[in-house]
Amino acid sequence: MSYSRSQVAIAIFAMAIGTFSIGIGEFVMMGLLPDVGADFSTSAQQTGHLISLYAFGVVIGAPLITLLGARAPRKPLIITLMLIYSASNLLSARAESFAELQLFRFISGLPHGAYGGIVCLLAAGLVKKSQRGMAVTMVMMGLTVAILVGNPLATWFGQLLDWRTVYMGVGLVALTAALLIVACVPTPKQATSTRVRTELQALKNSQVLLTLAIGSVGFGGMFAVLSYLSPTLLEATQVHKYWIPIALLIYGLGSFTGSIIGGKLTDMNMKWAIAGSLGWAIIVLAIFPFSIYSLYTILPMAFCLGTTAMLVPALQVRLMDVAGESQTLAASLNHAAFNIANGLGAFLGGLSLNSALTWQATGWVGCLLAISGLFVFIITKHHSRKSAIHISL
Repeated sequence: MSYSRSQVAIAIFAMAIGTFSIGIGEFVMMGLLPDVGADFSTSAQQTGHLISLYAFGVVIGAPLITLLGARAPRKPLIITLMLIYSASNLLSARAESFAELQLFRFISGLPHGAYGGIVCLLAAGLVKKSQRGMAVTMVMMGLTVAILVGNPLATWFGQLLDWRTVYMGVGLVALTAALLIVACVPTPKQATSTRVRTELQALKNSQVLLTLAIGSVGFGGMFAVLSYLSPTLLEATQVHKYWIPIALLIYGLGSFTGSIIGGKLTDMNMKWAIAGSLGWAIIVLAIFPFSIYSLYTILPMAFCLGTTAMLVPALQVRLMDVAGESQTLAASLNHAAFNIANGLGAFLGGLSLNSALTWQATGWVGCLLAISGLFVFIITKHHSRKSAIHISL
């Protein structure tokens, strides 16, 4: 069934409000680490576990929810996921102890991957095959706008008012998204439910697993730096905490730019989109350690760090191509992969803070992870030549 341009735009906008709420809910903790740590008297490394726990929730929730909801229509499923996301963030805002907050951040991560994967499939199904890269980019633009505008503003409000107010707002935005999806997203005429056995075939597909590994390892480099950008600004650059929202805004500008470039490159040549994104990430992360002691160098590097988001649409579309009939699980697992990257980057970056290099170490850890991701890509490319899959790689 074909849809008008206005129908597509409105539907994508409604689903993008959901990814917007997810973007703030996931990333704003990175800007509020000092404030949350001060509230609960925890160190930067301990508070950083909240980032890893959310990511762990995504990793667990993405395949579990996708499989449990395999036979459910996609539209009601994403509405339910948004309602769960809303409730868990409202509960995060009311956490009375650090242990409670850890639990609610884990629960908040559970619907993330399944929602992100399913809305990408719905968006791609609304347009022609040649337009899928931009359709995926636009539905995920909510996340990009959250990074660009939402997170800096949320961080500023968290500093001005209270971090709990931020998570209350995230819950309300997620609730709004659920209502907009009810009203604006068309119900696909064709059946969209699948069997659990069919979806599980994705786990036997080596190309799916290798593509997921590229994101899990390669994108972890960016998170090793981003997770600790706020304390790096305070401790290494030694600026006032009000520079944190500005740095996040600049990072968001880079992420917005990278997402647009990544969508266009994906529609042009997926192979070079993936390889180029990883190569660029290696360069940026190798330079980052030398930039942290001056505001005039770390802010441009924050922009460059954001541009590494060009990798996201390329991997999402590649999974659609290689997953066969297991597209729902594969698409959800892509979000799990990026959150493995989130958790892995935050964990290894946190460990590196104990080294003699301290704040410089996050960049070196990130660079090694990006190099590892490029190595996995080379393996994927080599493997695809030997298999029956000859899609873009």
